[in-house]
Amino acid sequence: MPSSSSSPETGSAATSSAATGSAATGNPEAGFPPPGSADPSPAAPLHLAAALDGAGWHPAAWREPQARPRELLSARYWSDLVAEAERGLLDFVTIEDSLSVQSSLPYQGPDDRTDQVRGRLDAVLTAARIAPLSRRIGLIPTAVTTHTEPFHLSKAIATLDYVSGGRAGIRVQVSTRPDETAHFGRRTLLPLPSDQAGFTAPEFQSAVAERFDEAEDYVEVLRRLWDSWEDDAEIRDAATGRFVDRRKLHYIDFQGRYFSVKGPSITPRPPQGQPLVTALAHSAVPYRLVGRAADVGYTTPRDAAQARAAVAQIRAAQAAAGRSGETVHVFGDLVVFLDDQAATATARKDRLDQLAQAEYTSDALVFTGTAGNSLICCWSCGRPG
Repeated sequence: MPSSSSSPETGSAATSSAATGSAATGNPEAGFPPPGSADPSPAAPLHLAAALDGAGWHPAAWREPQARPRELLSARYWSDLVAEAERGLLDFVTIEDSLSVQSSLPYQGPDDRTDQVRGRLDAVLTAARIAPLSRRIGLIPTAVTTHTEPFHLSKAIATLDYVSGGRAGIRVQVSTRPDETAHFGRRTLLPLPSDQAGFTAPEFQSAVAERFDEAEDYVEVLRRLWDSWEDDAEIRDAATGRFVDRRKLHYIDFQGRYFSVKGPSITPRPPQGQPLVTALAHSAVPYRLVGRAADVGYTTPRDAAQARAAVAQIRAAQAAAGRSGETVHVFGDLVVFLDDQAATATARKDRLDQLAQAEYTSDALVFTGTAGNSLICCWSCGRPG
C-alpha cells in the first residue's frame, strides 16, 4: 500500500482513493459513517487515506533535501506525519509493519544493501504513542496474523481505541516468507518459489490460501473478543464496591482449524465496539478475505475497469459469506509523486530513480503529476481514467 511523506519533497507522497464508497471507522466524530451504513452515491465526497512507511515508498526518498532520516525512529517524526494528514482532512492513515527487515528482494529474504532505509518501529505501539496528539484522523497499524496471536492483538487494538477516543483500526497481513517464519520456530512453510511459475503452482497457491483462511479465523477471534464485554459491564460504583458486573463478561469459546481461544478479553469493549478491520488485496484469494471478514479493502487497480472487477469479486465474496447487508468499503491504491507542476513532480521521481539506480515500480499504479488531476475522481465514479 502506498505511503505519504512529510512534504511533497520527501519522496513518494501517496494516497488511497475510494474505488467505491468511503472509508468508515465507525466513529462519526472522526467524520466516518459507521459500519452497516448504506454506501454513498457516486456523487458523495471523495475519501482519501495515506499509507505511512519510513521516509516514503521510493527507496531513495530518505535522501531528499527535506527528508528527516535521523528522525525516522522518533515519535516526533510520526506525529508530524499524522498531523499533516489530519490537516489535509484525510480519513485515516495506515502504518506499515512486518516481521523482517526491509529488503529490495522481498520474495527472497534480506538483502545486503546499505543505501536504503532499514529498520522500523512497531506499528501498533507507534499508533498508540501518536494517538493522543491527534484528534479526528483514524489510525490503522499493520499486524502480521501468520505469526502473532489474536488475543494479544485484540487487547492492543482495543487499547488503541481507548487512547485515541474511538479512532483505531487494524490492517491484517499474512506472511509466507521463510525468514519471518524462522523468527518463531513454530511452523514450517513452503520456501518461496524462485520464478513466476513457482508462484502460480497449485501447491504454493494452496499454501497461500491457507494463510488467508487463517487470517479470516484470526479476524473472527478479534471480533468475538471485542464483543466479550458488554457495553455496561463496568459499574464503577465506589459506594457499593462494585466495579464490574461479572455476568456481562462472556467466554467466546472459539474452536477453529487454526485457533482455540477461551476468552473473554482482559480489556473492556472498545469505544467503537468493533474497531475497523482492513486488508490489502491484490487477487482472488485476498479479495475473498476482504469480502468475508473486513470492513475496508485496499486494492491495486491500474484503471477503472480493473477497479470495477476487484469490487465485483469482493461483493461476490460478501454475498457468499452472508454479508450483503454490511458495508465493506473498497479503496484503490496509488503511489503518487505530487507537486504544483507536473514537470517538477516528474523531475523529482527521475532524480530519485537515479539515486536508487533503478526505476521505481509498484504493484499499485504509480502516478506522477499534480493533485488537480482527475484520475482519482474518475475511478471513484467508475469512469475510465
